[in-house]
Amino acid sequence: MLARLLTTAFLPLLLHPVPSAHPSNPLTIQTVQGQVEGTLTADGKVRAFKGIPYAAPPVGELRWQEPHPPAKFKGVLAARDFGHRCIQTNPFDDMNFRDPGESEDCLTLNIWVPASPAPGSLPVMVWIYGGGYAAGSSSEPRQDGQFLAQRNVIVVSMNYRLGIFGFFALPGLTEESSHHASGNQGLLDQSAAIAWVKQNIRAFGGDPANITLFGESAGSTSVSAQMASPLTRGSLAKAIGESGAAFSGRSHPFPALIEREHNDAEFAQVAFGSGDLAVLRRLTPQQLLAAVTSKTITHVPFGPNIDGYFFPRPVEAIYAAGEQAHIPLLAGWNADENRNQATEATPQPTAASFTAMANELYENDAKTFLALYPATSDAEALESAGDLAGDRFIKFATWRWLEAQVATGAAPVYRYLLALGSPGDKFHAAALGAFHSDDIEYVFGTLDSRQGAVWRPEDRALSNQMQLYWTNFARTGNPNGDTLPPWPAYKAPEWQVMHLDATSSAAPDDQRARYLFLQLHPPK
Repeated sequence: MLARLLTTAFLPLLLHPVPSAHPSNPLTIQTVQGQVEGTLTADGKVRAFKGIPYAAPPVGELRWQEPHPPAKFKGVLAARDFGHRCIQTNPFDDMNFRDPGESEDCLTLNIWVPASPAPGSLPVMVWIYGGGYAAGSSSEPRQDGQFLAQRNVIVVSMNYRLGIFGFFALPGLTEESSHHASGNQGLLDQSAAIAWVKQNIRAFGGDPANITLFGESAGSTSVSAQMASPLTRGSLAKAIGESGAAFSGRSHPFPALIEREHNDAEFAQVAFGSGDLAVLRRLTPQQLLAAVTSKTITHVPFGPNIDGYFFPRPVEAIYAAGEQAHIPLLAGWNADENRNQATEATPQPTAASFTAMANELYENDAKTFLALYPATSDAEALESAGDLAGDRFIKFATWRWLEAQVATGAAPVYRYLLALGSPGDKFHAAALGAFHSDDIEYVFGTLDSRQGAVWRPEDRALSNQMQLYWTNFARTGNPNGDTLPPWPAYKAPEWQVMHLDATSSAAPDDQRARYLFLQLHPPK
């Protein structure tokens, strides 16, 4: 059964015996590829194994192909440092990397294991970073798994291909694929990393039957995608999504493969004068990046597509049919996602301009819209414009994922709102509130990694609380615990939402009417 859930190239891994779960040296672990040697963290509480290849380097003829199995290790692999991050364009200002730099040879993962775990197999939490499928790395300090691992879980993070290297579709690539698909290399990388974890994690003390996939932004979108894909969904026991989903107000957020092929072939012809794979594979990474970042060559941003293989059909259709993973889901968003689009706009929205926009977009339904997003004063219009910006950006899509899982997922669903406003830091003013990506350090217990932030007691208390909720959920599929405010399941008729704040508590959803309106009037 398991073999049918994995990329064909990884099937040979399953023919090997599962490595020993109780190595004599806790810093040297036997994997299917060979032995890896990790280190203890500075406080001695966690064993860290970094930079482990989970797939062959996607270079040369393997550029843009589906991930291939990694080679056997010669001797003992020193897994003490992060591997190279994948090549990317324009990382976000608040991204801070600790790896050796960018490379096409980047398909590695990291594992953090408690040095003195409680008896029994540990739950496994596999993290997918965000960055719009264009940027990111598992080496970011805010995503360091060592502190979460102290909660008696195993934490894994992986690098996956980005931008033109991870989401490039061409007719030639589709033709050479045994699955007649292309353009989802980055998602297939994630799937391959999950397959590697399922095959090897028992040797680290983990339970391969209890894998929780979690991520933020594009990482959260990827979680919803992996739940939908027949390649991965059978390997997952739980899922956590932080601000993002492969849903939208339109028919689906990802284009069809044929559309992606057309756009990318047109880009290749303009940028390089050829769509021939042999020619394109001889180009250096720098040549590819130069074309992608050129101000004179326009292209559609590189991202996932409905390829007929990873996605047999659109994600919404998969969930509507109940064909996704039937597993517990915990998901939500931050209170002020993308609010700065309104507060930093020039000119700022006013009651008059916001009302005019409503009348133009919604015509006969503008009155209903303005009851949900009121604009009776300039201050109220600015607040509503910020709400609408966040809803259009990521909240509504995440809501649709939650609703779809409630409807057909046959498992408990839990929804949250990160409501505690940020104290501000080097990159974000306190006035931004609970901004997009604000949740990451709270979840990982890495508040002190954020540059320029002066944390308050309530921030540290909430970080501790969120770590407990997240790890409880990974352990049992239920975030609740003895010392925590009760978190009811998200379901009719109350639709309870946990407000994560200085004083956390659950309350019925007070925004449901907004999202029901947007469902009838998809964002434009």
